[in-house]
Formats: sequence, structure tokens, C-alpha cells
Amino acid sequence: MDKHSSMRKMDMQFKVLVVEDNLEISRNIAEYFEPRGLVLDFAYDGKQGVDLALQNYYDCIILDIMLPEMDGLAVCNTLRNKASRHIPIIMLTARDALDDKLAGFETGADDYLTKPFALEELFVRCLALAKRHLLNCEKTLQLGDLSLNAQTQQVKRGGQEIILQPIPLKILQLLMEHHPRPLSRSELSDKIWGDDPTDSDALRSHVYQLRKAIDKPFDTAIIKTIHSVGLALDIA
Repeated sequence: MDKHSSMRKMDMQFKVLVVEDNLEISRNIAEYFEPRGLVLDFAYDGKQGVDLALQNYYDCIILDIMLPEMDGLAVCNTLRNKASRHIPIIMLTARDALDDKLAGFETGADDYLTKPFALEELFVRCLALAKRHLLNCEKTLQLGDLSLNAQTQQVKRGGQEIILQPIPLKILQLLMEHHPRPLSRSELSDKIWGDDPTDSDALRSHVYQLRKAIDKPFDTAIIKTIHSVGLALDIA
């Protein structure tokens, strides 16, 4: 069996979003990736890319920088602030100056490949990112009878599965990751919305939804408000 046949068999479940306004480049990527078992979606401007990435599950995003509507740096920054999970992003761009590369990594890119490029290299890098992230996310956060798997977005308390919307899910993940330290409301807002802050009522609404799902069905509440400090999980 050749190496590409092996890749087809092993990686057929990976799903990739290509955000690229050059139709020829998108077509070339499709012709190389799809026979090797990857499932592709395409966006042709930055706003469409953000919408697709937030609405669907992707193992990796291939992202151009020079895009209509919203450039790739803004797309990357938006996804890092609004997505409920870390989505591996490889920037694919003709901008090859060091400052451009640094800007890409500073906004949250995991890898950076300049045009012109070899399709085989893009393929291998994309697979490496997806596999590495999958391995890193296999561990489930566990506190007492509460568990959260960021990869599958599965939350359980006392063995009971709990369905959460993206923002309440992200709040819970942040509280679990920082336990037992409390997080202030301004810190939560910054980690969730970044440079695009929302009003306090919006955060209050999402916290209410989280309490309703995590605490209300159970005898003991675990999300506690610490006066003048913030929110924390009350789990020994």
C-alpha cells in the first residue's frame, strides 16, 4: 500500500474549511485533498469563513489573509474570541515578510505557509495540525462529578449529559480550567469577546443559562458568585 492509500484509509474523517477567494487555488486544493479522504467546505470571503467556522465543526482551517469583506487576520482573531473550541488554523498567503508572519501568529494562527506552495506540503501540515489538536483534546476536564470534553463539546454532571450553547459552554470551560481561582466578570468578558466586548447584561444572561443547565436540575449548586470578586466553581 502506498503512503497516499494509507492516508486515505486513516484520515477520511477529517473535515477542513478552506477560506480562499482565488477559485483556482481552491479548486487545486480540492483536487488534491478530496481523493485523499478529507472533506472540504469552501468560503470565498472572510465573513463567510467566520460564519461557517462558528456554525460547523472543522478539524482545520486553511485561511488566506487577503480576503474580501474581512481579512484573514480579522477572521483568525474573531474565531479565537468567539469559537467555543480551539480550531487549528494554517494561514496560506502570498504575504511572506517577517512582520506578516508575526502578525499571523499573534492573532492566533497555528501555522503559516506562503504562496506559491506545494499541495503535498499543505496537505501534510494540515493533517499534522488536525491530528495534534485531536490528541491534545482527547483529555476530558474532570472536577468531581462534572466533566467537559472540549473536542466533542460533551458536558456531563453526575453521568447526565447536559446540552450547552457556545457561550455558556465557554464560560464553563474557563471556570473549570481556572478552578479553584474565581474569574471576574470583566476577565470572563475579555476571554470570550476579546476586543469586541458586549454589555454586562449579555454576560449575565449567558451565566443564567449556564446555571439553569448545570445547577437547577441538581440538589447542589456548584456555580457560586463571590461578592466583589467574580464566579467560581464550588467543587472540592
